[in-house]
Amino acid sequence: MMIDLHSHTTASDGQHSPTKLIQLASQAGITHLAVTDHDTVAGLKEAGEAARNIGLTLILGIEVSAFIDDKEVHILGHFIATEGTEMAAFESNARKERYQRMEKMVRKLNDLGFPITMQQVLAVAQDAQLGRPHLAGVLVELRYCATIKEAFDRFLATGKPGFVDRPRLPSERAIELIQNAGGAATLAHPSTSRVTDPELEALANAGLSGIEVFRADHSPSQRTKYLELAHRLNLVPTAGSDFHGEKITPDRHLGSVSMVESSLNALHRRAFAG
Repeated sequence: MMIDLHSHTTASDGQHSPTKLIQLASQAGITHLAVTDHDTVAGLKEAGEAARNIGLTLILGIEVSAFIDDKEVHILGHFIATEGTEMAAFESNARKERYQRMEKMVRKLNDLGFPITMQQVLAVAQDAQLGRPHLAGVLVELRYCATIKEAFDRFLATGKPGFVDRPRLPSERAIELIQNAGGAATLAHPSTSRVTDPELEALANAGLSGIEVFRADHSPSQRTKYLELAHRLNLVPTAGSDFHGEKITPDRHLGSVSMVESSLNALHRRAFAG
């Protein structure tokens, strides 16, 4: 088995459609894939149909943007139900908030001398949940920046002149939202979020089920550290490529990491127990 619990499609900020992502995952040898778009489950139906046709096991997921005080963290939800839960209302509200945030970022870039419009951003995003990569894509298309990374480094990263903060959903509320949808909550990319040991313990006490230990950008010492924390806090160690597409995140590849079947089963039991 090859298990990847973190990937993205054009429903949020990924390069590939849900169908294409499933095809690429299968070609990479992945047998179990979680599609975890940012604050949306819009791509899961198409992904499910593609997975059934190709014989790949799809794990329904989402990546919820949340905060610990002033620190942004991302909480992955796995094995979630998309019908009859709070998730639909959450997604609708997130879509409105992301649109309003994008309008503010566009105005900031206008003030900096870049004649960018919301129509251009929406053309790049199409029906996706709006995010900074879509605005970065416009900057690249108009040749103000050479790459998505340059657009973030110069204008869109936290503290840069085009950045606008997002509404601050408490991490405990994100965990509750996932649990209410029947899912298990996992902390994504703990190293880049710079979550401290006490903060991780507080998340575990709030109902966190797992932590993303196995990532291509984790050094051996980081993997060891997070494995030890997972064992101490009774968290399931998971694996995720955080794949967005070769043009968006060229350093992240499907099939680059995996996890053992027993951990996937343990996470599944946490979801059902919730």
